[in-house]
Amino acid sequence: MAYYAGVDLGSITVKAVILNEERIVAAALDFAGYNSAQAAERALTEALRRAGLRREDVSRLVGTGYGRNRVPGADKQVTEITCHARGAHWLFPMTRTVIDIGGQDSKGMALDEQGRVIDFVMNDKCAAGTGRFLEVMAHALEVDLESFGDLALRAPRRAQISSTCTVFAESEVISQIAAGVPRDEIIAGIHQAIAVRIASMVQKIPIRDVVMITGGVAHNVGVVQMLGESLGHETVVLPEAQFTGAIGAALIARELEA
Repeated sequence: MAYYAGVDLGSITVKAVILNEERIVAAALDFAGYNSAQAAERALTEALRRAGLRREDVSRLVGTGYGRNRVPGADKQVTEITCHARGAHWLFPMTRTVIDIGGQDSKGMALDEQGRVIDFVMNDKCAAGTGRFLEVMAHALEVDLESFGDLALRAPRRAQISSTCTVFAESEVISQIAAGVPRDEIIAGIHQAIAVRIASMVQKIPIRDVVMITGGVAHNVGVVQMLGESLGHETVVLPEAQFTGAIGAALIARELEA
């Protein structure tokens, strides 16, 4: 049995996936930290441990993500746009639009029926519309990031957050706290702001169903629901959302053997 690996080295986390000819065998996640190359090695080692494999059992390794050129031992480096598209199509072949919301950037991809990217757009210049934006806001409101999305959906109203800059939005949130605006309404407003910003970016490409959300922020139910509302499309989030790029990289690694 042949095995193939994909490592998605992002700005905040690193994901490793191992495939065989039929399915995902194992996956692992670690924080990128200061030494991202070591983090990539740790994530791959952990995925191998979970699969009961050794490094020499892996025929090909492809690196992707923000730090793809720092993945040790990679046979090839491929952009995260290509890998997220490939992974999304493999997981759910009806996918025609992919929105990847990572820690420091966000991207939108239009796919054809074969899962190839026909158009894309990305925001990598500003933290607004990313996981970092949510982290900053959760810290300002002294709320656990894990419960942030649930709290957003419970609010009876959504506060108006007008700034599209993370720094200014944080100041705006602090002002609303001082004015006595309920915390859950501020949280809902924050989620609405990030959803509107991402939707505005993605609307520059053709949006067709099915729309899949990938990346770590895909697990925030508030962002996913409000993004669907802003786009006017139903969105799909799979359990493998955070590993989609690594899955795509592993699929490409498998093709290197063909």
